[in-house]
Amino acid sequence: MTKKINTMETIQKENEFVLATYPRLPFVISHGKGSYLFDSEGNCYLDFGSGIAVNAFGHCDDSIVKAVQSQVATLSHVSNLYHSVPQADLSEKLCEKSFADKVFFSNSGAEAVEASLKFARKYALVNYGEKKNKIVAFSNGFHGRTYGALSVTAREKYQAPFRPLLSNIEIATYNDVESAKKAIDKDTCAVIVEVIQGEGGVNVASKEFIQTIRKLCDENNALMIIDEIQTGFGRTGSMWAHEQFEITPDIMTLAKALGGGLPIGATLITNEVAKCLSAGDHGSTFGGGPVAASAALAVINKFDESDVLSHVQKMSDYLLSELKKLNLEQIVEIRGMGLMIGIELTIEVGSFYQKAHEYGILILTAGPNIIRLLPPLSISKSEIDEFIQAFQKLITDVLQ
Repeated sequence: MTKKINTMETIQKENEFVLATYPRLPFVISHGKGSYLFDSEGNCYLDFGSGIAVNAFGHCDDSIVKAVQSQVATLSHVSNLYHSVPQADLSEKLCEKSFADKVFFSNSGAEAVEASLKFARKYALVNYGEKKNKIVAFSNGFHGRTYGALSVTAREKYQAPFRPLLSNIEIATYNDVESAKKAIDKDTCAVIVEVIQGEGGVNVASKEFIQTIRKLCDENNALMIIDEIQTGFGRTGSMWAHEQFEITPDIMTLAKALGGGLPIGATLITNEVAKCLSAGDHGSTFGGGPVAASAALAVINKFDESDVLSHVQKMSDYLLSELKKLNLEQIVEIRGMGLMIGIELTIEVGSFYQKAHEYGILILTAGPNIIRLLPPLSISKSEIDEFIQAFQKLITDVLQ
């Protein structure tokens, strides 16, 4: 029998004992299934945030649950001092489905980025000497909040309290070819970029911009790091978003959807990078553990067992067409790729985020005036209709 949750007691307890780094909405989630979440008072919410792009196949997907239950009853943790079947199988699958030859496992996107920056600097040191250590990142990018990741996240409000950060980081202007040309030079060891900025506003890069970065990296013997933490695993309608830009990176960072709800990150690299790294250069006690790896295998297997990417493209077209029918003067632009959509408004969107649950939907933001939608890849047409009806009422009521 499930223990009844005391809503106010839970909220008060978290307020007292959990460090308040997140402003939480005033309800307690008790369980979820498919595209829906339920709170302790029995309210139901259509989840168009997917745990910030984590629950790619909705909540409590049967195949992921089964994989986790089976693995945790067999072997939950051994550390990376030993071999395990789930990690071996997962690394093979990731390499088969990408450009990569080797994988390093961690627990989160920020950790995956940290590894990528270390690997890039070691690669440059081994091949070109200690002076080649500049890392180029871009305005409005977001790569995480640990020190290395924060150093390449050009947000004053995030960086200011924690300086000094990593040295020799240069921030160029996103989607600006000339700015990239000025920043990427012979001293550059790596360039890190999102082909679609998530936290930065659902900004889609031009193909020219991304292809120019690839060309500049090649000309300057620098590594191109693509951050696919939010865009990877079908979110944009292709397995990896960078495929639609017709380039191949040297390093790719993954997390979020990879674990289907369990914490796991991965840094994918080529053999050219891997040969510069050796035992002791980096590590992770929990990275690629059996349970998280089993969940990730279940996620990847879903792409083999069903036509996920075609479904994403169809649902994306339908959702975008329905959103455009709203035809509100406050909407500046609706943009994105696949099921990663940003709605830019002329006004701040905090009220929409705060009130959405009252209309039975959950949404995200991406900056002060952008609503971000990240529904499950398994979303149905009828669920999109349900969302549009509630979303339209939310917008109408807030704007009155």
